[in-house]
Amino acid sequence: MHTEFLMGNEAIALGALAAGIHLAAGYPGTPSTEVLETVARRSGEKVHVEWSTNEKAALEMAAGAAYSGARALVTMKQVGLNVAADPLMSLEYVGIKGGLVLMVADDPGPISSQTEQDTRTFAAFAKVPIFDPSTVAEAYEMIQEAFDLSEKYGTPVIFRATTRIDHGYESIEVKEPEEYLQLPVEGFVKDSSRWVIFPRLSRKNHELIEARNVKLSEVFSAYEKNELAREKAPLPQGKRRGIASAGISYRYALDQLGEGAEEVRRLKVATPFPFPEQLARTFLTDLDEVLCLEELDPVLERALTYVAGKYHLPVRIRGKLTGDMPPAGENTPAIVGAALAKFLEQEAPSAPLEVTVELPQRPPVLCAGCPHRASFYAVKQAMKGEKTIFCGDIGCYTLGNAMPLDMCDTCLCMGAGINIAQGVYHLAPDTKCFAFVGDSTFFASGITGVVNACYNQAEMVLVVLDNSTTAMTGHQPHPGTGRTIRGEVAHKVSIEKVLEAIGLQEVVTLDPFDLPKAVAEVQRLAALPGVKAIIFRSPCIALEKSSQRCAVQADTCIGCQKCIRELGCPALHLEGKKAKIDQALCTGCGLCAQVCPVKAIGGGENV
Repeated sequence: MHTEFLMGNEAIALGALAAGIHLAAGYPGTPSTEVLETVARRSGEKVHVEWSTNEKAALEMAAGAAYSGARALVTMKQVGLNVAADPLMSLEYVGIKGGLVLMVADDPGPISSQTEQDTRTFAAFAKVPIFDPSTVAEAYEMIQEAFDLSEKYGTPVIFRATTRIDHGYESIEVKEPEEYLQLPVEGFVKDSSRWVIFPRLSRKNHELIEARNVKLSEVFSAYEKNELAREKAPLPQGKRRGIASAGISYRYALDQLGEGAEEVRRLKVATPFPFPEQLARTFLTDLDEVLCLEELDPVLERALTYVAGKYHLPVRIRGKLTGDMPPAGENTPAIVGAALAKFLEQEAPSAPLEVTVELPQRPPVLCAGCPHRASFYAVKQAMKGEKTIFCGDIGCYTLGNAMPLDMCDTCLCMGAGINIAQGVYHLAPDTKCFAFVGDSTFFASGITGVVNACYNQAEMVLVVLDNSTTAMTGHQPHPGTGRTIRGEVAHKVSIEKVLEAIGLQEVVTLDPFDLPKAVAEVQRLAALPGVKAIIFRSPCIALEKSSQRCAVQADTCIGCQKCIRELGCPALHLEGKKAKIDQALCTGCGLCAQVCPVKAIGGGENV
């Protein structure tokens, strides 16, 4: 054993390696991404690690490994679990042989997600056991225990960590690589009565799952990380109160209570499903009121209300459903502190010092020199005066919705823009329909939408914004980059050939920074019938930066501000009445030079 100062996601990865995993797969998504990257970096050659095309592919591939007796880890964020839901729901009925853990990162806030969905609720829906750590050190230990439980009961297990656990840091004791327990793999043993799902098998296994979860409720009531504190301590006079918490909210509660924590009966729930019913019953006995501290759904609150009713315990359960805690957003120490003070009828904690200087707002924007800005601008110029809808998608290019581009009319989930555009066309065929999708998203969930469009005779322009990376989540590779998570050379899947194989007759690849040609080609394709595709290909500026910079010739600039008003590039600003380019931000892409009506912008010095 040795000590390391680790991010939560790094600790989770090392815990999985200590558990002896043979395979790890996932799809990048904040706040989960660093788990798989750490496994790839720290596992050597003994573990197969891959960025899969999407979460469904990752889970199904991991299921094959688990059928063979291997231990497998699958990583994703909460919305990625929706993509993996199809195999997960059936996999729980079929079961596994090796251990299989889905590490799902929830994003209260949300900070970088479309939704605030709570994976604890999803676990109950799927009837899958779930672990919910409250510290980085606990996450390291708990994921090892999750693999043990998965293997013992032949079930996939969900490991849910939230943003503050994923991206928090702590010094913890970790095992040496030679202490990792990687057992031999038996291999797949044919048995169609076990591995082939049929209604009869599902009916039988459903009964077994329900019985197993009742047993797991008892097991979890004795699980050491489900903590009951001050169970036998004398309760103070007046109202007898208790606090139930989970995840990071448990740590916030301890910090806010300080020394007073030893005077309050407390329940920490690390396994929200199956719920540790008997432990909860013991906790509720003799109490008058309980405050539930948790993020997102009122999972603890509902479970404790059920236990109180089942055992006729006269205790009031308070939390989100009673208005004592916010119904949405992540908890903070201040929120928890204020709720505890009110609940315990104590003086509210002192408010933090007020900021006397108003901090500048920094809305998310496309980077200076981002090729997506040029792509959006070309399409916008080409379609001026036309009745057009621009369907967006999930990724950096979602920022195309910001003014002045205003080029994202819809955004739902990964790959949805392609199908939404078709829906608009079929109901309003006089509308020119465009669907924007990134290169990584195209492989993850876009291909089927294009097939649907061709098969069902839609009329639309697919715009693939290919910057040769998965930029939003940290520049991970994908099937179109020709390299793997470990940097190995791999088969490079051609977007052009995929589209041609689907049946598209017009597939054009363009440089978005060649504005005149881009505008002309967009206009040409938009006028054609059927499904057409434009691939705007230019590398992300975070990967490839030019030494060139652009500069404004002040004596030529007329102060029209067209470059600023139409592009919204963060390198462009007004100085006096003239446009000015920040040399520290400029990447020399030259888009502004093509937009300037008087040619006042030219190349700057090499830096």
